[in-house]
Amino acid sequence: MGRLGVAGAAVAAALALATAGCGDTDDADTGRPAAEKVTYLTGAGVQGREAYVYMAIEKGYFAAAGFDVEVRPGNGTNQNLQLLQSGQADFAVVDITAALIEYGRGTFTDFTVVSALHQRNLSCIAAIAGKGIAQPRDLAGKKIGYLPGGVVKALFDAYAGRAGLDAGAIEWVNMPAQQMPQNLAAGTIDAATQLVVGAPAIEAAAKGQKAVVLPLSDHLPDLYGNGIAVGRAAATDRPDRVRRFNDAVLKGLADVIADPAEAGRIYAKYQKIQPPAVAAAEVRLMVPYATGGTALGVLDEARMTRNVELVHSAGAMPKVVEPADVVSFDLAPKG
Repeated sequence: MGRLGVAGAAVAAALALATAGCGDTDDADTGRPAAEKVTYLTGAGVQGREAYVYMAIEKGYFAAAGFDVEVRPGNGTNQNLQLLQSGQADFAVVDITAALIEYGRGTFTDFTVVSALHQRNLSCIAAIAGKGIAQPRDLAGKKIGYLPGGVVKALFDAYAGRAGLDAGAIEWVNMPAQQMPQNLAAGTIDAATQLVVGAPAIEAAAKGQKAVVLPLSDHLPDLYGNGIAVGRAAATDRPDRVRRFNDAVLKGLADVIADPAEAGRIYAKYQKIQPPAVAAAEVRLMVPYATGGTALGVLDEARMTRNVELVHSAGAMPKVVEPADVVSFDLAPKG
């Protein structure tokens, strides 16, 4: 099936998801669940790739599911898990592999992943064309900007081994994700850990110069991308609440996949960080990673087992954990 066919099938599957259950009280005028105020953390910053949450707000999917959603910019998996566990957020976007690593290290354990926003990991190393980086081996001796807690840095040795790169020949520079495009354009770093969908932002910062993208999934294909995480008690005590939130988010995701241009316009209505065209371009790049030939949101236990084995064998976490320790498969959509 071609890319458009896969995306169309995934959209149809996601749109078929019914909004499940009701809240404790109903709105007397509409019959909808009374709105519960919840805080939602994006993955890292608020770029066009996050347009699906604004689509779900704009189209009333959250309202129909009983939620009044406050969107706050996240700052990567590590900080998002910290805010989630401290009760400062109700739902948070995390890189599923990075969250698995944090759990295996014992850093954060009071959370669970309840759906997959991306069936393939979007993490990559990005550079600007014409600067001497065209393939992984070209990264040797280069200065790479990174965000602590990111999956690229954690699994770089495994990636480098499969890509034929000397992992020790790298100078790593800690910096916020939002500053990486400007630093690439200025030449203060040679490359940066990014998401594939971040290429338009890099090209905009570099005034039209093309971005070079080296996806982690080219050499580590089993890794999931971003997903939605909640506190463990929230999942155990109120599973219907989690399912309703999942359904609303995935309807928004289905809509942005179906119409990236509309997604860009709606994103720009709520955020001014990127213009509509750049936001739409990010969404278009996200489509094949979000769909993956299955229904949106699905998490497969066998595949998560392979994720665990890869992360452990790469030395990124000291012990093997059970996939169900990190993922609530019963709350995720079914394929």
